[in-house]
Amino acid sequence: MGLGGYSMSGKKSLLWAYILWLFGGIFGLHHFYLRRDRHAFVWWTTLGGFGIGWLSEVFRLPRYVKDVNEDPQQMQEVIKRIHHNKKPPFSMNRFTGMLMVGYSWGQMMMSAVPPDNFWGINLRYLNYLIPLVTALGVWTVGNIGREQGSLKWPLLAAYASYPIRFYIYDETVWFTLMVLATALTFDSFSKEWRRTPKRRNLPTRLAILGVCAVLYLSMWCSYLYFYGTITDSEGDEVPIYEALYHFFTSPWWLDVKQCLLDTYQYAQHHGWYEVWKQIIDLSDPHGEQNAYKVLGLGPTATQQEITSTWRKLSRENHPDKVKDPVQRRSAQEKFMEIQQAYEILSNSKHRRNRRNKKDNSEPMPTKE
Repeated sequence: MGLGGYSMSGKKSLLWAYILWLFGGIFGLHHFYLRRDRHAFVWWTTLGGFGIGWLSEVFRLPRYVKDVNEDPQQMQEVIKRIHHNKKPPFSMNRFTGMLMVGYSWGQMMMSAVPPDNFWGINLRYLNYLIPLVTALGVWTVGNIGREQGSLKWPLLAAYASYPIRFYIYDETVWFTLMVLATALTFDSFSKEWRRTPKRRNLPTRLAILGVCAVLYLSMWCSYLYFYGTITDSEGDEVPIYEALYHFFTSPWWLDVKQCLLDTYQYAQHHGWYEVWKQIIDLSDPHGEQNAYKVLGLGPTATQQEITSTWRKLSRENHPDKVKDPVQRRSAQEKFMEIQQAYEILSNSKHRRNRRNKKDNSEPMPTKE
């Protein structure tokens, strides 16, 4: 169980599997490490099988590691099961997983459908994707590990049972019946042994998981956009889609948008390096702008004006003039702020003077 097992190729380490299970298990990180990508995606969408599946894997990880490493003893057990059973036997854990994931994904799809017309388009027909997403949830769980199955039969079962919703109006009942019919159909007609697991390279695996993640997150975004609300300062709830519309028409956003546009146009003429220099100057890294503000002066003030103002403010805000202990503390802070501002501006002036003298003392290159 060496640490060298942490690689996407070669033998996998049980130690690393447990580490990833502990710190990223609810997101399926350990399953991705063990090349169980479907399992990883299911865990990511359900937060570790709603937490229960993640906890139950503490005793299953050794078997998963042996399976991906094709341990000889493990392979003999797999071959024995295949010989003794023409098709994989019924598993309550897997069947429950198919029900939970199919129900979860299907509900997510149903929640993502906009309730009203969107830009004048009626999108209620997207409800007919609910059986597809439900079947995909059942099929994905059914294809984890050494078992596999076709999507055809669960998909047909999902669409065949979907019309129940037009006769039974209780959403919980008709949805449960649809998921149950889909899972039973997959378990009865689709599932078979996966004799040779297909190995994909890392970029392909990441691309497939990335596309699946985008599709799943798009359902969440649609749900939050159309059904989510935010509470304003007066306690009133505002739909998120209305809040976003008003945000993009607000004066604040229009000012920010114009500022970004001006910055882009400035960069087109002067280059992005000049933009970066402007950002650095505006961020006031030396505190000069704040120092001018404290002394009540402008950037064009001379050293003589800075010194004169500093002396005047120091006399006016000296802590010894204040008798009240509470006010004296405030006066001390103000006095120290004035001293610091004077020091910052004086040092800045001295740096510029030295730089100018150095530049003037350098000989000009002569033309031959």
